[in-house]
Amino acid sequence: MTIWADIRTFSAVPGARRLLGALFFYGIGLGILAPMNSIYLSDSIGLGKGEIVSVFSISALLNMAVTMTVGAYSDRMRQKKPIALTAAVICMLGLLVYMRADSYTGALIGMCIAAAPSGLIMGQLFAISRHHFTRLAPTLVEMALIWLRSSLSVGFFSGLLIGANLYVLATFQGVLWGNVGGYAALVILLLLHRELDSTPSKEAGSENASTGERFSLLMLLAILMIACADSIRGLYLPLVVKELFGRAEIASYIWSVQAVFELLLMTVSGYWAARYGTKPVLIIGGVSAIICYAVYIWSPPLILFFLVQPLYSLFVSIKFGVAMGYVQRMFLSRSGFGASLYECIILMATLVGYVLPLFIAGYHPLLFYMPLVIVALALLMIGWTMLSDRRQHDKKGDYRDSAAI
Repeated sequence: MTIWADIRTFSAVPGARRLLGALFFYGIGLGILAPMNSIYLSDSIGLGKGEIVSVFSISALLNMAVTMTVGAYSDRMRQKKPIALTAAVICMLGLLVYMRADSYTGALIGMCIAAAPSGLIMGQLFAISRHHFTRLAPTLVEMALIWLRSSLSVGFFSGLLIGANLYVLATFQGVLWGNVGGYAALVILLLLHRELDSTPSKEAGSENASTGERFSLLMLLAILMIACADSIRGLYLPLVVKELFGRAEIASYIWSVQAVFELLLMTVSGYWAARYGTKPVLIIGGVSAIICYAVYIWSPPLILFFLVQPLYSLFVSIKFGVAMGYVQRMFLSRSGFGASLYECIILMATLVGYVLPLFIAGYHPLLFYMPLVIVALALLMIGWTMLSDRRQHDKKGDYRDSAAI
């Protein structure tokens, strides 16, 4: 009953559906290209493994620099929508360059233009959304952000399915134009959205509407490691699947299975975090990921790749929904910086995830030993912080999980 009441409240908030749609179409744009990107660079342009990694790594470094610099400055602005709009238009222009690339240099330039401002889109959209719901529905802020993140994920996995079919029907050019279309829909919905002014006094006053989080560098590092493991899987699963089964589009079909479970699992994990705390829920997600990586290492029949996807979807739901809220609540009075910091963590994890597998030759399933070990270490760090919290409880007698929503 609480869930249905919250959903009705969410639907009644002015502008909520436009924000939901904007993130959905942004997710479609991302999902259309994501699993095909490395294959496009490999098959269509003819780049080697090291060149592919360098293209992604350099563009990710630029993305991180732009995201943190502009994200920190954005908290001084009354409106953040112009930042997201400008970033989306630049990304579209970059994609036009990228789809015409025929060499390493052309691919690098196109990817840098398309990727450098992309972190601003997600970061500023969630900064806008947090302020929007803090002003209009303060009791629903955290779940609203989880549902918005779910919309992006559902769009992403819908984009995977669309991208696989575009690849079959129109090769990589169709995939790239589909990505441009997702950005175009995002721009239209952003233009229609009415952003509430954000000023330092209003942000400070709204801080009381939500519960902040104690800053924890160790937890940020653990979230970084969890995201790093997922980035290794995100880049190399399509290549491993193509190596095992000979068809590039299968990876998109595997990922699209998650769309069926994404919205439900993000909602469930959000309420779990509200009841039991963020850290225990992160541990549940990490264990789910370890099981999936173990299956990948085994090189199982294709059907098992599909069957473990719901379990991996739980991990991703917790990583994006619960962990994102945890990072943002560390900086309630600086929503632009908090959202950008989380996005920067994801980008940094992506960069590390691209580089680490260079130490393993080829695209063998043994690559997934790396994310398995990384997640296991992250869980040990989370467990250590939980033990430290328990010790503080024993001393103060008023223990409350510092990561509870």
